Amino acid sequence: MKDGANPTKGRVLRILHLEDDLRDVDLVGGWLEDEGLACEIKNAQTAAEFEAALEHGQLDLIISDYALPMFDGLTALGMAHERLPDVPFILFSGTIGEDLAVQSLKAGATDYVLKERPRRLMEAIRHALSKAEELAKRKKAERQLREQAALLDKAQDAIVVCGMEGQITYWNHSAERIYGWKEVEAIAQSVDRILGGNAAQLERAMISLKERSEWVGELCQIRRDGSEIVVESRWTLVREHGDKDQARLMINTDITERKKLEAQFLRAQRMESIGALAGGIAHDLNNIFTPILMGAELLGEEIDAKDRRKMLATLKGCAQRGSEMVKQILSFARGVGGQTGPLDFNAVVNDMVRFVKETFPRTVQLEVNVEPDLPQVVGNSTQLHQILLNLCVNARDAMPNGGRIELTAKKELLKAYVVRGQPQPVSGVYVILSVSDTGSGISPAVLDRTFEPFFTTKSAGKGTGLGLSTVMSIAKSHSGFVEVSSTVGKGTTFRVYLPGVQSTSSLIQLEKTRELTGHGEQILVVDDEIAFLEMTRESLEAFNYKVLVAHNGAEAVAAYQQHHKEIHAVITDMRMPIMDGPASIEVLLQINPAVKIIGLSGFGSEPAAIRAARLKVRSFLRKPYETSELLSRVAEVLNGHRS
Repeated sequence: MKDGANPTKGRVLRILHLEDDLRDVDLVGGWLEDEGLACEIKNAQTAAEFEAALEHGQLDLIISDYALPMFDGLTALGMAHERLPDVPFILFSGTIGEDLAVQSLKAGATDYVLKERPRRLMEAIRHALSKAEELAKRKKAERQLREQAALLDKAQDAIVVCGMEGQITYWNHSAERIYGWKEVEAIAQSVDRILGGNAAQLERAMISLKERSEWVGELCQIRRDGSEIVVESRWTLVREHGDKDQARLMINTDITERKKLEAQFLRAQRMESIGALAGGIAHDLNNIFTPILMGAELLGEEIDAKDRRKMLATLKGCAQRGSEMVKQILSFARGVGGQTGPLDFNAVVNDMVRFVKETFPRTVQLEVNVEPDLPQVVGNSTQLHQILLNLCVNARDAMPNGGRIELTAKKELLKAYVVRGQPQPVSGVYVILSVSDTGSGISPAVLDRTFEPFFTTKSAGKGTGLGLSTVMSIAKSHSGFVEVSSTVGKGTTFRVYLPGVQSTSSLIQLEKTRELTGHGEQILVVDDEIAFLEMTRESLEAFNYKVLVAHNGAEAVAAYQQHHKEIHAVITDMRMPIMDGPASIEVLLQINPAVKIIGLSGFGSEPAAIRAARLKVRSFLRKPYETSELLSRVAEVLNGHRS
């Protein structure tokens, strides 16, 4: 047994061997000694001796013959499984048949080996010890999670621990109180089955959990009595030794009553916004009713059929226009469309544009610029409508004599973007909604107070100061944020940042790319282009590689001399100052002839690339290339393939 595959390295292996033939006991002991294992072997020949050894405990492995005087291996297996269920049990017998072998495995035996094939015993022992070690680590991790969760058992939050497949392993007292399920009922159940939830949202949450090791969001769940509950859920991914996904820790806070109060507040704020539009609505409704009234009078007169049909078409158009306006007003007032899910941002913007054009005075011009192919946004359509409504109403009020409102929507990739008031920078694809006006602007003295509840610069009766605080609150509930910029006398721009959702095809591609994730291997990347160097570093680190960088061949050689024992592969450009790629490759090969190198080139047929091809370069990439291609080459090189 090699050191690298020896789970008992550094300690003495304690083995109980149930065997009445002492020659077999000595043979097994000799084989284990030949494998380099330090062992203490306890021999038992009868049921009483075997039971006494089990009572003493502290065993790492049990090896048992099947047929013994007044005793048999299956009976021994049952006794061992009852007292020491985690200790691997291997049947080593010359009399066991295929039926008995299958029966023993069903009863809990780790393996069985025929004495006619003794060499397989060592392989079975290695496998059994490895499996036992993995089980011990898993139980230790679960025990630690239980101990940590027990400290919070008296908290108001529900604390739930489940394996990566979703089976619940811990359920605290607050979880019993909040959900109505007793611990004994919840343990070993599927967390998604008993708590419910939106399948698409749970899938997105799991993807985020595996990418970032944590997820925070709101979930709609079901109590045992069938009633709905809203929780603020915080998930943490627990990994074994920072590598293998082990369990999911969930802390859920019941926010059902808070969400009801928020819904009431948002409805009141919507009514305030609609009240602010009353003047424009009345003007447009009067424009609609006037031709209807006039037409009704004319229809009483004697007019020819052609004019009558034309007038009826006009009246029908006015009625339809008024009906659509009333529907939109009721939609905002009632808060329809309250479900959360992926939204088409173009549709949200178009609905608001139609509403604004119907209700704002003609002195206000509206310009719309929506970027094509915007990613979807996960959210509540009514609340996103409310963001736009509040911002557009504020823009209108800032231009009492008329002006221009510009509404834009675009996507942008944020990279470690610093957000004021947030402790951590944000990264990812965001949809940015901007509402700009050409109004009076906001003075620097009050700009910082813009989002304070009840703060307003409008005159008494013109506003409560809740519009912008509502915008900020809704943006935060959608995992986004808001920024404002203003110049006195020139206008103001509000920008709402909302995280975009990848399309299904993007998620599929992400899953394929995730298969190329590293296992913490150290990669040395060499290139004189700083932007390329940093992007390559971030791409590799995002997929669980450790990265050292060098700006030329000389730095690469120095770094490799210092860290060659930790470096698994080298990625180097061919054309660099001071020392180019081929020259540095030759030096690296002198330091370590087995060094794994990936060459890079931005030219199709440069002499340096041809020269490098004659060297022991494991793989070669031509710029530009996609991240997936780079990851694929790195994985091939680390696994010993040439390309």
